[in-house]
Amino acid sequence: MTDMYKPMNDDVSHDSHRDDEPSPANEASRTLLAGVVGGIVSAAAYLIYTRLPDEQRERLHAQGRALLESRINDLRSRFNI
Repeated sequence: MTDMYKPMNDDVSHDSHRDDEPSPANEASRTLLAGVVGGIVSAAAYLIYTRLPDEQRERLHAQGRALLESRINDLRSRFNI
C-alpha cells in the first residue's frame, strides 16, 4: 500500500464489524435466501407427493409415524418420562 492510499489519523473509520463477522445486512440476505430456497424445495416436494400413488403415500405415512414414534420414545427414555 502506498502512502497516498493510507488513511490519515483523522480519516480512520471505526467500523463496529470486524472483517470476519458478517454484517447484519449480509446476514439478513442469507436468511432471506435460505427461506426462498426452502419454499421452492417444499413446493417441489409437495408437487411430487401429490402425484404419488395411494399405496406409496400410505407407506410414507407409516414411515413418518414410525420415525416420530422412535424419536418420542428416545426423548422419553432420555428424560425418564
